[in-house]
Amino acid sequence: MTFLVLIVISLVVGAAVAYAGSHYPTPVVGPNPAEGAAEHIEAEMERHPWLLRLVRSRLDPTTATGLALTLALGLAILGGLLVGAVAYLVRSSETLVDADNSVGRWGVDHASAWSTDALQLVTEVGGASFVIGALVLVAAFEYRRVPNKWMPVFLVTVVAGEIVLVNTIKALLDRVRPEFNEIAATLGPSFPSGHSGLAAAFYAAAALVLARQRSHETRARLAGAAVAIAVAVACSRVLLGVHWMSDVIAGVAFGWAWFGICAIAFGGRFLILGAPVEQAAEIADERGVDPQGQTS
Repeated sequence: MTFLVLIVISLVVGAAVAYAGSHYPTPVVGPNPAEGAAEHIEAEMERHPWLLRLVRSRLDPTTATGLALTLALGLAILGGLLVGAVAYLVRSSETLVDADNSVGRWGVDHASAWSTDALQLVTEVGGASFVIGALVLVAAFEYRRVPNKWMPVFLVTVVAGEIVLVNTIKALLDRVRPEFNEIAATLGPSFPSGHSGLAAAFYAAAALVLARQRSHETRARLAGAAVAIAVAVACSRVLLGVHWMSDVIAGVAFGWAWFGICAIAFGGRFLILGAPVEQAAEIADERGVDPQGQTS
């Protein structure tokens, strides 16, 4: 019963993400989608010269780096506030504590031998040993498919940073594990969930790397798969009785926030970002549109 619930939840969430990614925004149709998008943006630039100035400033390496660092800081603050808010609520909100206990107790009451074994297999997908092995495989495959020296560094930073940061937070907060599973007492502090955070961060990073030079539909499916895996791992930790529900919520949120920071910091080094915008700027230059809106 518990394993079936995990499958349903993870597949529904993953499918929703894949559907949203494939339909919003609607991809530009035609023989060359990037060119079509570029022409549309270029037309807007001609109508709004300030847009051309903005695009040119964002394409400047130093300005882009500064913008990325600013966004990264914002994500770090947002992620920290979210984790902090959940940490505060688990100590002060009886409603959240009751929800944690109710969900954990339901998992234990509906567990069976086969479902526990299946959940254990799922939870290992978010373990450090499995993730490190998967990282090596993804890095090797992708380096051969689309070589870039920064791509492996990005993956290592996502994984190593998440492990170090989550374990540091765990040591500082030192939340007690649930008592539903006697193994939990041997696993150290509970908040946030390390498996959930690592699964959220790594599989999102792997999806981003694998999505390079792929079709719009493939990128959407990869995003859906990454989310489904993270949700499945998070659910398995709760249903196995080794984490509270609030632990895995905070873990997934932190993992995705850390992935976002790393993606912003490294993305421009191994991804072709904003190609239609760059093409539009080039088209505007060719047609003689200057930042003041004058056409030569």
